[in-house]
Amino acid sequence: MISIIIPVYNEAAGIAELLKQLDERSTSGKIAEIIVVDGGSTDHTVNYAKNYINNGSLLPMSVISSRKGRACQMNTGAKGAKGKILYFLHADSYPPHGFDTTILHQVDRGNSAGCFRMKFDKKHPVLTFSQWFTRFNIRACRGGDQSLFISNDMFKSLNGYNEEFAVYEDCEFIGRIYDNYNFTVIKDYVITSARKYAQNGTLRLQYHFTIIHFKKWFGASPAELNRYYNKHIVS
Repeated sequence: MISIIIPVYNEAAGIAELLKQLDERSTSGKIAEIIVVDGGSTDHTVNYAKNYINNGSLLPMSVISSRKGRACQMNTGAKGAKGKILYFLHADSYPPHGFDTTILHQVDRGNSAGCFRMKFDKKHPVLTFSQWFTRFNIRACRGGDQSLFISNDMFKSLNGYNEEFAVYEDCEFIGRIYDNYNFTVIKDYVITSARKYAQNGTLRLQYHFTIIHFKKWFGASPAELNRYYNKHIVS
């Protein structure tokens, strides 16, 4: 069984549609639950999610609360998860049709951790170039927008996400998976929003993301990465 964990913060514009798409795109009958983990939203995210759950959800869904911070929110969701497989999904990313069946097929083949390739929902040469690299199974090409499935046992063995990282938490955790276990990249695609690129400017944001990667590779602390992100990137 799969537990889908979705960290959210002020996602009122899209949360109900995401939950609807998960209902429509699941095919295995083996989703134990969808856990929406709210980090203290100040908009109608929680209300819209609960309204969908109460008035139309086909899959078991719940909304829980957590301290703000994606790493903390994902750990909170994982703590009470029922599934043997955890599937972490960003609120602005849509998995492909049959995503759950595809994940279970990978697990049956012995692949206990992995992700999908990724495409953005907007076209731009920089985004096309960036998304092309998600096909390669190397850690430098990984990111949270590609989503992540991992066995619950493996997640626990790695002590979950490092909550010191307010940014870069996905890459840091996936790096530890690469260090200790096999990782697979599924050929199908998650479609993720390019909204942050629209807010910050595509070239500008890609530049700052690249600098953050280099800073981490050269030993920058979680606090340093967070300061740089807050200074240069509009959330």
